[in-house]
Amino acid sequence: MDAAHQKFPYRCLPLVIANQYGWEILSTHRVRATWDGTSKPEGLYVENLYGDGPLHCHSHFGEGVLTFQIPFIFKTPDGWNLMVRGPSNNPKDGIAALDGIIETDWAHSTFTMNWRFTRACTIEFAIGEPICLFFPIQRGVLEMFRGEFRMLEADPEFESKFREWSVSRDRFLLGLEKGRPDVVAQGWQRDYMQTARNKKPIAHPFANETSSTDLDRSDGNHNHLVNG
Repeated sequence: MDAAHQKFPYRCLPLVIANQYGWEILSTHRVRATWDGTSKPEGLYVENLYGDGPLHCHSHFGEGVLTFQIPFIFKTPDGWNLMVRGPSNNPKDGIAALDGIIETDWAHSTFTMNWRFTRACTIEFAIGEPICLFFPIQRGVLEMFRGEFRMLEADPEFESKFREWSVSRDRFLLGLEKGRPDVVAQGWQRDYMQTARNKKPIAHPFANETSSTDLDRSDGNHNHLVNG
């Protein structure tokens, strides 16, 4: 995000909030993994290029799955699971993170973080690169919701707000297309950002706070844990 032109991804508040949602576990080793495209565990070769301590990364399941053993046991309150997945908005060429939900209110074992190759190739994880992201989710909340379709006209106040925004958006985009100096100088509309500020959310996506583990990495306000 920092490397993008004028750091424009930071203009997308939903993107920034998602990047801050959860904690990341970082690799303590530089790891190279090569998959030959076959299904057996031996078809994936893992090399420890650099790093201190034991390497918690190997080929266990086969099918091009690279496994990181997470050497922690997590405990959550009753009724709370742990969502475990790859780092948000951080795709990696040649390999994709697999998601899992762990019932950490009763589980008494460690778990693995798994990545699956998308093709036969070689990839690397650098020291300090995120290998896992996790956050708590309350069990049963999804079942409390029921989706339904409604006509926009069913809520006149909501419809009015949408129409006003839509007209404003079309006018702004047309101004950019035609190169109107006042619109070009504005750059972007900030509607979502300004409204979010007024709502004063519990989360603080506008804060620019870093912990001691973040000082060497500036990549969109991700939260990090270093795992040995």
